Amino acid sequence: MKKYTIKDIAKLAGVSKGTVDRVIHKRGKVSKKALDKVTKLLEEIDYQPNLIARSLKNTKNYHICVIQPNPEIDPYWQPCIDGVNQAINEYKSFGITIDSYFFNHADTYSFLEVNKDVLKQQPDAVLITPVFHKESVEVIKKYNANNIIVSTINDPLELNGITNYVGQDLLQSGRIAASLMEMIVPKNKEIIIIHLDEVFNNSIHMQLKEKGFKNYLEQVSNNNYTLKTYSFQQADLDKELPNLLNKSNNISGVFVTTSKVYSVAKIIKNFTDLDIKIIGYDLLDENIKYLKSNAIDFLIHQNPKHQSYLCITQLAEHFLFDKKIPKQKLLPIDIVNSENFDGYTNN
Repeated sequence: MKKYTIKDIAKLAGVSKGTVDRVIHKRGKVSKKALDKVTKLLEEIDYQPNLIARSLKNTKNYHICVIQPNPEIDPYWQPCIDGVNQAINEYKSFGITIDSYFFNHADTYSFLEVNKDVLKQQPDAVLITPVFHKESVEVIKKYNANNIIVSTINDPLELNGITNYVGQDLLQSGRIAASLMEMIVPKNKEIIIIHLDEVFNNSIHMQLKEKGFKNYLEQVSNNNYTLKTYSFQQADLDKELPNLLNKSNNISGVFVTTSKVYSVAKIIKNFTDLDIKIIGYDLLDENIKYLKSNAIDFLIHQNPKHQSYLCITQLAEHFLFDKKIPKQKLLPIDIVNSENFDGYTNN
């Protein structure tokens, strides 16, 4: 592909080099006629400005704050931090400062206090993991009032004040889990959905996954599945789940909507007289252990590292290169079993 200079473009469009410069860099006044001619030509030749050169001329420093659950409390979030650290290394020479703030994912007060601290910093943008729906709406309004860009991962919130979301289509994710369950669980059996450690009514990702799972099975003709939903705190699981399994010998499928599916598999493996299929989320070491032994049948990989890295990249490129931030970036829904997990864990 030929590289066009401003001089080339000016000659082809029949305008001055100054006019082309003003159109490309969006500065100064240009007549509508000249603007239309240059814009049309730029589209025809698929002109791409030298983004690195543009960034070097940018003397402003930008501050991005990342607000995520503490990975020391829940290891699912460590890959998110790895993605953020990768972005830090890539953009630290371009005047982008990225700071991470952590909260307890089981404590709304912790979430609100961390966001209060971040608001005092008056950053240019924040990346939030909105695990608490009600509280997230509250803090996002405050960021909006201070003209701070808000990006989200993991949980999609339908709010006007959110600039972009990076993550999976969680409704579709639930449907895929149900389609897998239908393949491995006989008809006329009981399937249970388990939510762990989060308040269902305040957790969008749980609600969407459950909705998609149920929607799919409702559309399957003559499936005759009995479908029940339970919410447990981790501390109660060791008592409540065995009681549930002892009361029903018809449970043949379990769908866990969080990364802690290993804690369910650990209990179910002791019920050797039951043939129960398990589907859950995320490639934690404990989950992989039970996947390898076929105690877990499928894991849906949500790629948390790529979620955070891509979100930060979109923000950085917006600040440095004036790139438009896509409203939504949906990542692939990867299905992992005992035969293909190596391809994910070795990367």
